[in-house]
Amino acid sequence: MRLSRLLIAMAMFAAFGLSARADDTEDFLKPENWEGRADIFKLDAKAKTIVGETMEDPKYNTFFCTKKKYGDFELTCKILLRDGVGNSGIQIRSEVFDKEKFKVKGPQVDVGAGYFGSLYGEGVGGMMKASGDKGKVAKLKEVNDYHIIAKGNHITIKMNGETIVDEDFPKTPDKKDLNAEGIIAMQIHAGYPKMRVEFSDIKFTDNSKK
Repeated sequence: MRLSRLLIAMAMFAAFGLSARADDTEDFLKPENWEGRADIFKLDAKAKTIVGETMEDPKYNTFFCTKKKYGDFELTCKILLRDGVGNSGIQIRSEVFDKEKFKVKGPQVDVGAGYFGSLYGEGVGGMMKASGDKGKVAKLKEVNDYHIIAKGNHITIKMNGETIVDEDFPKTPDKKDLNAEGIIAMQIHAGYPKMRVEFSDIKFTDNSKK
């Protein structure tokens, strides 16, 4: 009897399209899906981690970038800025405009003192939505849990379980359509003699898949 009920429930979920999208983390973290400065970024697909570290100022913002473009998606990870030093972020629906230095422009989910949880327009006109966190949710020298959802032109950013950004963004500051596919990328920011950022426990679901 219990088995019959389970089969009926599964059939109803399938019939009404309620089955959850499969996890796409393994495909997302395949080394062949990523490019960037190998002297700065390291990917461990098995451990689901990406680490960016510099021993001197790179003099420009540089990124570790997916080769594949993504539209609607859900991404969770833990982020640690070692000793609270530096600035980083996760680019969404963005584009590489300098393949030699891996410079990127587009919306960025920010990581850094005074900017944690903000949506910033990297290279496209500046702040899109300031978090106004001021240390209320973010932990400067500790791990912060990030949860990013992109659906249409609606962007949701959650940090440590708190919703920081949750609204529509039809256009980036330079008037580009935000409801489009683009790369995802992790940042190392210029201006610091040395810094280390760790993205761990990465989980990804590509909701653009049918």
